Amino acid sequence: MLGVTLGIYSCAEPDALSETNYSEWLSGGSQTVFSKGSSAFSSAFPDLTSERTRVHEIGDNGFGQTFVSSPAPKNPGLGPIFNNVSCTSCHINDGRGKPPVNGDQLTALLIRLSIPGADAHGGPNPAPGFGVQLQQRAVFGYSAEARVLIDYIEKNYTYGDGEAYTLNFPAYRLENPYIPLPADLMTSPRVAPPVFGLGLLEAVSDSDILAMADEGDANDDGISGKPNYVWNVKQGKRTLGRFGWKANNPDILQQSAGAYNEDMGITSFVFEDESCKGQTQYDGEIHGYEVSDSLLQCVAFYIRTLAVPARRSADDAMVLQGKKLFSEAGCANCHVPRLRTKTDVAFPEISNQVIFPYTDLLLHDMGADLADGRPDFEANGQEWRTPPLWGIGLTRVVNGHQNFLHDGRARTLAEAILWHGGEAANSREHFRTLSKADRDLLIKFLESL
Repeated sequence: MLGVTLGIYSCAEPDALSETNYSEWLSGGSQTVFSKGSSAFSSAFPDLTSERTRVHEIGDNGFGQTFVSSPAPKNPGLGPIFNNVSCTSCHINDGRGKPPVNGDQLTALLIRLSIPGADAHGGPNPAPGFGVQLQQRAVFGYSAEARVLIDYIEKNYTYGDGEAYTLNFPAYRLENPYIPLPADLMTSPRVAPPVFGLGLLEAVSDSDILAMADEGDANDDGISGKPNYVWNVKQGKRTLGRFGWKANNPDILQQSAGAYNEDMGITSFVFEDESCKGQTQYDGEIHGYEVSDSLLQCVAFYIRTLAVPARRSADDAMVLQGKKLFSEAGCANCHVPRLRTKTDVAFPEISNQVIFPYTDLLLHDMGADLADGRPDFEANGQEWRTPPLWGIGLTRVVNGHQNFLHDGRARTLAEAILWHGGEAANSREHFRTLSKADRDLLIKFLESL
């Protein structure tokens, strides 16, 4: 029966189907896969042609390739300063990163930097000598920009029924900088987010995203979703942002090229300059593109065509009750369950899909406790983009942990909710004051996504 349903989705216009034809089991519409193991985030769209599958596979290989410093016969160009050596080193199994433990150095968490003000395009103002991202590693003969240490302060709280819980408040320290740090330096920690399903989110029309915005809270519900407008390098103008923790990237290609450049020090046709340009460590030489145009496009296509895992136990009575509680708490006001992709005759696999990502792709004020204090284009220091929730219940299976939020500070789904403030404070309090049985039901619903 599900096979028949998938066939219907792949060829029918959404408006031709009744509301009951859509199934939340199929989180990614026809680009849903029924996988719940460690590779649940790593399957290609099931509807790809053989030619597109080949491009996806080339991109998969590129996503996993390890760069080394030049000169080298294979994959040269790393650095000279960098955060990691491959895409998969941060996005393990195409999933979620976590902060280091026990004093380990960063692997899947990075630190964005800036100083007050804005650059020529309205984006973060680069920190002199450091740029917009800290690189804590360097190739031989160069100096890492600084070492990052994280201290946690555990604070005690109680649910409405008296049950105790704790939250870990992180404090970040930059030690042994290669030059003195600017006195007015602003920092923002970011863990690597999952990369599956992004092609479907890219295919949601700007107009549909903007229709969910309510920057002035005209309906007086306390929720004021706001778009971010960011610099689009290839178009040479500001366009709607939708990717990254602050929606600070306009599309998958630019996000991919930016990760190559800042995370690995790899140049491309999108970002031609070394990430250390302007520093004393910059050699001033023209190295050429260190990742080819074709491979960069293939890697972006790989990310664009990663399928979404299906729901589990979506018809379970307790899951359905948890879904009701999720809605009653107001969580669905930002984590919008259902979106629809636009018509795209050149890319039929993503065209006219009804998907269930649980996001509005907009910025929201999340309160002082989650604030990084660092503006990013239109996003202020307390605003974050609503992250998609699809697949979140498989995080432990795929990535071996349950660290959530922009810096991984939340150690469980319940903690992630309890960190919510600002526009989400009422939803947090609704959850905090539920009975334990109802709290468990809401979490059970999240685990089904």
